[in-house]
Amino acid sequence: MSDGGNPENGPEFGEGNAPPGNVGMQALTQYVKDLSFENPGAVMNLAAPPQTEFNIDPQWRRLDADHFEVELRLRVSAKAEDKPVFLLELVYGGLFVVSGNPPEDFLNQILMIDAPQLLFPFVRRIVADTVLSGGLPPLLLPLVSFAGIYRARAAEGQLRTGPLDA
Repeated sequence: MSDGGNPENGPEFGEGNAPPGNVGMQALTQYVKDLSFENPGAVMNLAAPPQTEFNIDPQWRRLDADHFEVELRLRVSAKAEDKPVFLLELVYGGLFVVSGNPPEDFLNQILMIDAPQLLFPFVRRIVADTVLSGGLPPLLLPLVSFAGIYRARAAEGQLRTGPLDA
């Protein structure tokens, strides 16, 4: 799902939508799982910044009762004058502990909104550094509303009710 527009705040907890009292989340580690950068436009003389498109897809899976892997799958492509400049694909992961045995719908929010928000600044940095290392001006991705992605998936009935299989 693509989301590069106006950022929104995280999950909205208000009356009747408060998080369970003893639920906690902790990031244990984060890592690059896969990174690919194709740079056919390295020798192009760019008069203007290329047109970029990006798509981000947060996913998660349960490793055991309290441990979860969250992935941000990102694809960024750039073109100038209908010629490809670069293609970057990144899978960035994080290992999280969620304690307090939250209900499934709240767990989904934690793993689809809060965890990706913690990972995304590092994804932005990797993209900027990789594009810069490819001889192009660094690309700073726009902020992403993971709450917006979550709500859109919920509206389309695409939210999981359980963890992904490995």
